[in-house]
Amino acid sequence: MTESAERDARHRARMQRKKAVVDEKIAAAQDEYGLLLVHTGNGKGKSSSAFGMVARALGHGIKVGVVQFIKGAASTGEENFFRRFPEDVRYHVMGEGFTWETQDRQRDIAKAGEAWAVAVELLSDPQIGLVVLDELNIALKYGYLELDTVLADIESRPLLQHVVVTGRGAPPALIEAADTVTEMSLVKHAFKSGVKAQKGIEF
Repeated sequence: MTESAERDARHRARMQRKKAVVDEKIAAAQDEYGLLLVHTGNGKGKSSSAFGMVARALGHGIKVGVVQFIKGAASTGEENFFRRFPEDVRYHVMGEGFTWETQDRQRDIAKAGEAWAVAVELLSDPQIGLVVLDELNIALKYGYLELDTVLADIESRPLLQHVVVTGRGAPPALIEAADTVTEMSLVKHAFKSGVKAQKGIEF
């Protein structure tokens, strides 16, 4: 047997063993219920991943609700796109923009409260299969919303409804409550080299 053939045979044997393990895990995973996913960390891609899930859900005919906290002073590509589907996507933007732009904590608190009221409506609607709470972690970090209230409202959602929360600095209690947590780590970012935020990449 040649070296290439031996390598192919070893690879086939490894993949057969791996398939057996994966098939067993798939067979054992029979639970189905709405998941709470948290995308956090300092790296780029938290919101991008969440909006990828919005597209995925729509592809399966699942209705979606989106509430964007903190962001909102300027329109984004994802908002422009998903607002084209008003029957399938309920889209709400807090509308005040980043905290360093608003510089008004009390106004931010009031706007976050209004945005959370919309979120509670979405979290109470069994027709909505996915709710994205974009940059909610930032609103929690600055104390614009009460963490206990947020967790209770998320916990009270319909059984099969999925929720995705994004933003840096996810609080430990939210991480504990979540089913899936992904931390985006920053390796390199163009902005640090003086490259401005660009359409289709950053917003």
